[in-house]
Amino acid sequence: MTTISIIGSGNMAAAIGTRAAGHGHTVELLSRNTATAQALATQIGNGATVGAFGARPAGDIVILAVLYAAAIDVVTHFGDALSGKILVDITNPFNADGSGLVTTAGNSVAEQIAAVAPEDAHVVKAFNSVFGGVIAEDKPLDAFLAGDSAEAKARVAAFLESLDLRPLDAGGLEMAHGLEWAGLLLVGVARNGAGFDIALGAGVL
Repeated sequence: MTTISIIGSGNMAAAIGTRAAGHGHTVELLSRNTATAQALATQIGNGATVGAFGARPAGDIVILAVLYAAAIDVVTHFGDALSGKILVDITNPFNADGSGLVTTAGNSVAEQIAAVAPEDAHVVKAFNSVFGGVIAEDKPLDAFLAGDSAEAKARVAAFLESLDLRPLDAGGLEMAHGLEWAGLLLVGVARNGAGFDIALGAGVL
């Protein structure tokens, strides 16, 4: 397997990191809060490590497990340390009451990240339409992704498959905004009776 770097130390970092470690990957955590990251690394186990926030991540796949409002600042802070990396944007830019998005078509968080990331970094939107608690259950799931680099998407898809997730390619990075709406759809369905132990999926009829 390989090393996966996760920027962040919250619930999604915990869910993805634990699942990745459980499927044989080495997990590196990078967070402004080193103590929280160290506690999470201990919780994840399986050789999980903590890197210096802002330093070059060890993994070629770097998961941005931060709130959408911080994502651009984080990528800008890391700067050239992210050169050549695949950046996986998992954010959901919901408005204050969760009734809509703060982004617009052509201006998704993923596209904003791509605009400030090093030119040779590739952004892929993924994981935003799956609840952290569902990821943590380690059951087979569908995982939608979008990005402009076919090679980057193929590598993210292989990573998702290694976690027992079925990657479903939604298209280029312009589809990231559609995936942000899918995240909002999931929350709406969950709030209106389905509960938060559900996931979006696709089936052949």
